Amino acid sequence: MRAEQQGNCIIVYDVKDFDADHVFDCGQCFRWNREEDGSYTGVASGRSANISFVAGNFQDGGTLRIDNCTLEDFRDFWCGYLDLGRDYGEIKRRITENDSVMRKAAEFGSGIRLLRQDPWETVISFIISQNSNIPRIKKCIEKLCTMFGDPAGEYRGEMRYAFPRPEQLACLTRDDLAPVKLGYRDKYILSTAADVARDGGASLAAAAGMNHDDAQKEIRKLKGVGPKVADCILLFGLHKYDSFPLDVWMKKIMNKLYGFDEDDTRGMDAYARSRYGELSGFAQQYLYYYARFNL
Repeated sequence: MRAEQQGNCIIVYDVKDFDADHVFDCGQCFRWNREEDGSYTGVASGRSANISFVAGNFQDGGTLRIDNCTLEDFRDFWCGYLDLGRDYGEIKRRITENDSVMRKAAEFGSGIRLLRQDPWETVISFIISQNSNIPRIKKCIEKLCTMFGDPAGEYRGEMRYAFPRPEQLACLTRDDLAPVKLGYRDKYILSTAADVARDGGASLAAAAGMNHDDAQKEIRKLKGVGPKVADCILLFGLHKYDSFPLDVWMKKIMNKLYGFDEDDTRGMDAYARSRYGELSGFAQQYLYYYARFNL
């Protein structure tokens, strides 16, 4: 993999296992939107960018274009955020061994990479995601950012906004949040923001260094965070890849593809830990993306 500056863009050569649709439309993130040309525009950690795969193919290797980016930005942030340094070919080899179901799923979503998202943003995003759908989640999050986040500059004809910091949300009331249309989730967000602001994010940072079970217990101390949301936070925000989030949809997937009873979450979790171990989160994403379009 090699990166070079071309004007206001970074061109990254020899990128394998990356497909923008797979990455940004697999349910792991909510601030990236597809453009008519197939590229995606979004904001991450206060940085706006447009990302596209412009040549080659994601299996044999191709060229990735990141607009509104310098070489320093790429090295310091985007390379890590897009998880470009990880060998996804090896991951797929390991999780598909003697598993025909996973082989189909990994082939279908072969361009998925797990973004290294900000822990705080992930916490609030997945609290908002409860009992909702992706279009509504995205709309709520964007409204939250527009109303309470810091301006991140104009890009592609629109003013962009960073995700609000804990202290920016902690001082609000439910009436303040009413225009965002969060429903019952508003009180969870205010409580969680107050908790995180109070300790400066120390508990989130501590959870990142714990084993899965202890980290889940720590995250579940936040109001409105149950087992599924906690595992999403662990996987997408704290980058604990042994997490295997089980929402209603994933329970149906495990029932149809692996024969588990839909209520047997312990069995599903035990299977994932035993079969996929530290790669469980990658396996979950391949299964989730495959099932969205094939079941």
